[in-house]
Amino acid sequence: MTQKQEQEKYMQLAIELAQENVKTGKGGPFGAVIVKNGEIIATGANSVTSLNDPTAHAEVTAIRNACNKLNSFQLDDCEIYSSCEPCPMCLGAIYWARPKALYFAADKNDAAKAGFDDSFIYDEIELDYSKRSIKTLQLNINTKLKPFEDWDISELKLSY
Repeated sequence: MTQKQEQEKYMQLAIELAQENVKTGKGGPFGAVIVKNGEIIATGANSVTSLNDPTAHAEVTAIRNACNKLNSFQLDDCEIYSSCEPCPMCLGAIYWARPKALYFAADKNDAAKAGFDDSFIYDEIELDYSKRSIKTLQLNINTKLKPFEDWDISELKLSY
């Protein structure tokens, strides 16, 4: 099987997970597959509404499942296949997980047409705190840097 055929096989699985998710009513129309060295390590489907968890997106679920299986907080040498271009939260999680590649099928415009428009989040990130739609205030507490100072000298830290 060629590399392209392999990629299409994993992407088709992500799309099928998304379709199955719609049929079962567990969440939105999103699926994700994580592959390492040609082996499927984990999958995930959106379960936001069934779990009442706004972070239970397909990619985040798949990342959690893969990291648990690999006993690692990073997805070294892994590839993520997502049925749709990841939202800002998922994209951040993907970067933190550090896979070697991300592939997606539908894009953010396709998602927006289906009612999943995340453009307002991208817009909000760029705004000054005082102009965001959710009240956002930095509280300048004297001890605000203490956790970072503790981390800096901790002998228990595992850098990531």
